[in-house]
Amino acid sequence: MTGAKTAVEWLASAAPDPEACRWEWERNPLGVALLPAGGAWDVLILPGDLGYATLDVLTRVLDRPGPVLVDFGDERIGFFVPPGTAARWLGTGIRTAGAGTWIVVPYPGRSSPGGVRWLIPPDGSGMLTDPTLLELAMHEAAARLATEWDG
Repeated sequence: MTGAKTAVEWLASAAPDPEACRWEWERNPLGVALLPAGGAWDVLILPGDLGYATLDVLTRVLDRPGPVLVDFGDERIGFFVPPGTAARWLGTGIRTAGAGTWIVVPYPGRSSPGGVRWLIPPDGSGMLTDPTLLELAMHEAAARLATEWDG
């Protein structure tokens, strides 16, 4: 299977009805579906500036982090992490999506008009970003941003 096809299967497997999820992706003009967090993955949602800086740190350390979403306007960036992370996360200014929450997910491999898009699409392997590594990258990114702000 191709990367996009296996990514679709992996994401759809998180839906209560995977077939309905695939149908929604195919027919929704925005190319998005609502998927529940907390089963296959949680999402840590960072403010845009911190999120981009964190992603920059991560991509220098890892060949490829787990999937990463960005919303329209680049206001928030969501890192896919192992399930259960959201329930244990303590961090000021960081939103979480875990058990009992739903997120808008675009079809992998396709750009959606003006909405949520993938910065790093899933590859279908189920790989997620390690939350400890993500936290360390966030600290380094925050320190860099603070240095830039201080002039």
